[in-house]
Amino acid sequence: MNSSQTSLSLGLLLLRLGFGGLMLTHGIPKLMNYSTLATQFPDPLGLGSQISVLLAIGAEVGCSLLIILGLFTRLATLPLIVTMLVAIFIVHGADPFAKKEAAITYLIPYLTLLLTGPGQYAVDALLQKVWPGSRKNTDSADLKA
Repeated sequence: MNSSQTSLSLGLLLLRLGFGGLMLTHGIPKLMNYSTLATQFPDPLGLGSQISVLLAIGAEVGCSLLIILGLFTRLATLPLIVTMLVAIFIVHGADPFAKKEAAITYLIPYLTLLLTGPGQYAVDALLQKVWPGSRKNTDSADLKA
């Protein structure tokens, strides 16, 4: 791996660790207070409070952990992207920009990881080394070009 690939992979690692960790600070309190939130959580999509909070916890905790590990990274960004879009356009749709800014700030790195993949310092890259024929266009192979 040359120095520009190393720098890119280190940058993606920092992005994954930083934003994955920061999102956990939103998801873990929801997980810890699930029984209370299950009856009073906002229901922006009309699915019910219980399902809405489960979807939020799944994205904010489960997908954040996957992103931190760099495991199924691109797939893990999708629920987080949807969650941020719901926050921007539905939950805070009528609010001023300042209320939407946090969700927009999280959306940008998730879109970046969707486009780039996790980099070489990720479980995805290790899996590609173990099973090189598992996918033709893997996240780790994308960075070699």
